[in-house]
Order: sequence, then C-alpha cells, then structure tokens
Amino acid sequence: MSTTSTAATRTTLALPSADGTVAEYALTGAARPELGPFGRPEAPIASRKVYAAAHVVPVMTADNTPGAPATLDWDATLAYRHELWSYGLGVADAMDTAQRGMGLDYAATCELIRRSAAEAASVVASAKYPALAGRTVRDLVACGAGTDQLDPASVAPGPEGLAAVRDAYLEMLDVVEGSGAKVIIMCSRALARVATSADDYLAVYGTLLERAEEPVVLHWLGTMFDPALAGYWGSDDVAEATATFLELIRTHADKVDGVKVSLLDAEHETQLRAALPAGVRLYTGDDFNYPELIHGDGEAYSDALLGIFAAIYPAASTALQAFDAGDDARGRAILDSTRELGQHIFSAPTFYYKTGIAFLAWLNGHQAGFQMVGGLHSGRSIAHLARTFVLADQAGLLLQPELAAERLRGLLETYGIAQPGGSAGTGAEATA
Repeated sequence: MSTTSTAATRTTLALPSADGTVAEYALTGAARPELGPFGRPEAPIASRKVYAAAHVVPVMTADNTPGAPATLDWDATLAYRHELWSYGLGVADAMDTAQRGMGLDYAATCELIRRSAAEAASVVASAKYPALAGRTVRDLVACGAGTDQLDPASVAPGPEGLAAVRDAYLEMLDVVEGSGAKVIIMCSRALARVATSADDYLAVYGTLLERAEEPVVLHWLGTMFDPALAGYWGSDDVAEATATFLELIRTHADKVDGVKVSLLDAEHETQLRAALPAGVRLYTGDDFNYPELIHGDGEAYSDALLGIFAAIYPAASTALQAFDAGDDARGRAILDSTRELGQHIFSAPTFYYKTGIAFLAWLNGHQAGFQMVGGLHSGRSIAHLARTFVLADQAGLLLQPELAAERLRGLLETYGIAQPGGSAGTGAEATA
C-alpha cells in the first residue's frame, strides 16, 4: 500500500450514527475556503466583550469516577486558558462548563479560581499576547461565585435557610474578589430550595450587590442546564421572573457590569437587552442562537459569555475580528458556520454539553486523554461524539486533523467499531 493510500485510510473512519448504522467518513481537515483562515488577532478585540467558559482537565491517572474529589491537571487546565487568551478572548472560569455542581468540588473550585486569576495576572504583567494589550485581570478572567459548599438538602425554607445561603454566597464572593477576578454571581440550587417568593431573591442578591467591591455579572441559568433551578427569581413564569430580575438590576445598576442569560430563547434575550439600564451589558449565554444575538439587529447587540466559545474559539475570535474591521457579513457567516456544531453539543440533555467541550479539547491535543472529573466523559454516546467530530471537521475546527482522526480511531476501536485498515499493530492487520 502506498504512503498516500495509507494516509487516506488513516483519515477515513467508520462512524456510528444515532440510528445504529455505521458509515465511512473521510476527513476534510480544512476550514471552509469562502470564510478564509482562522487566526489570532494582532490587537485587542474591541467590538464585543467576550468570555469563553472553559472546562477543566483532570489528572488522567486520578479517580475520575462519580463522587470522587476532583484532581486537576493544573498544567493542562491553565494551558487551555492560555490558548483562549492568545485568541483575544476572556475566560469565564469556575462556571458550569468547569463542572460546577457536576463533579468539581468546593475545594477544587476555590483553587481553580485562585490559580486562574493568578495566571491571568502573570499574563497581564508579561504582556505576552498582542491580543490582550492594555487588558486587566478582570478582562481576562471572570469567575463564578455560588453556594457549592452548602448542600441544598441541608437547608429549609425560611429565615435560617436564607441566611445560610446568603453566608455561603458571601464566603465565595470573598474568594473571587480576593483573587482579582471579575465576579459572576451564579444561580444557587440552595436558594431555589429555600426561597418562597421573589422578595427572598431580591433580599439575598441585594445583600451580595451591596457587598460587592466592583460591578459583577449576574447569571440566570435555565432549567435545561440545571433542572434544580426551577422557579428561579420566584416564578416558573418567565415574564414574572424577568420582571423580578429587572427590578434587581435597576435597583443596583451601579453594581451590575452585565447579565448572562442562558435560557436558549433569542426573542426573550432581545427584549431583555432592550430593557436593561444604560451601561449594563447583556452577555449572551444562548449557545443555540449566538450568531444573530452577537451580530445584533442594527440597533443593539449582545456581548458573550459562552461555553460553546471554548470549543469554537478560533472561529469565534476570527468572527469578532471581522466585526472589528466593519465586515459584519463575514463575522456573521463565520459564526453561522459553527451553529450546527453548537446545537449538537448543547442538544438535550443540555447539561452534558461539557462532555463535548472536553472531547474536542482532547481531539485537538489539549489534554492527554478523554477523561473528565466525576466520570462525565460518559455523558454522551459514541454516536453523539462521532457526530461532534464530523461537525467540527466541517467547521474547520479540528486544529490537528490527523491527530484528531487517530485519537477518534482508537476510541472507536475500543468501543468495538472496526476501522478501515485496522489499527496499527492490532486488529485486522495483526491477525491477517
């Protein structure tokens, strides 16, 4: 067999589909030519304020099983943040993408916040990346403040429960502010359990905002991401909940940098954006409809704080550079080219989207193996992962195509799915 033929065989994979069939797929390994190459910016991105929500990488030999404490590979975890920074993106850390509430325990969360912020400070001091010139630590990293240390089952509705939630929030507020990172106030499962009215939410959040030293980001996470947050802001009715949310923001507008809304509802986000006080940003958290929301409607646009940006960061950065250059059509076209991948990664059950983010990081060589804290690498089927590979390839987001194909080939064979040509030194070739 010729070298060319062998190479073609190694980049042609037999991929399973959701219907149980298997079909061969030939890797394209290139971005769509009409969109141009993806690249790092030579100057800071100015047209939008953007954070990519990053995942964490565990030590591959650790006990990465459900319920085990998180043991992180700090070199790989922080290197991934450097990769995002080099493309001019801020990092949203210790958020849902980092497995808050799904494997990342409280001690590891606090250490992640401190390490990530310290790394950001070193980047600012070194002026390492042209894309970050003049940026501050708060521009580089924003971290989630929640109530992870509080078991929701241990608190009950009423004044004592509300006080426990408030104190847990304040403890974590101190951790994030002490690190130098921007604060993102996350939704709390414990607060959803103990609050009995909209006034309870206003009281707890009001205390947090009064205590905050600098403006924060308020995060509203929908039930598709965390079912335990049903009834947040005091109502299951989105319009009523939005009214409470806006009341809080308007009362404390000087302490609100922006809001991140993760309801996967573009119409709701557009309406909320128009209702925000002047100077308060809307960071879209809509991993389905981000192209049109970031592009805007000619009068306003959303900034972004997105998990999908951790997977599509070369394309996202290049799109933002196009917006900076006044080429809105190209910027929108690039974001649109990633939409199907985003919709697939965030498909139901949406809270397993983190598995897709880590899978692509592994395919692209950013971690040694496909493992996640708490065993979450099992959160998606092999057919789902195979489709993620195809969509990433077609979007030009397999940065080392041959490596990605070789890694997926090995995983598929582990799942018992025979590959064209067999594996090197095993399988069909070894037994022929």
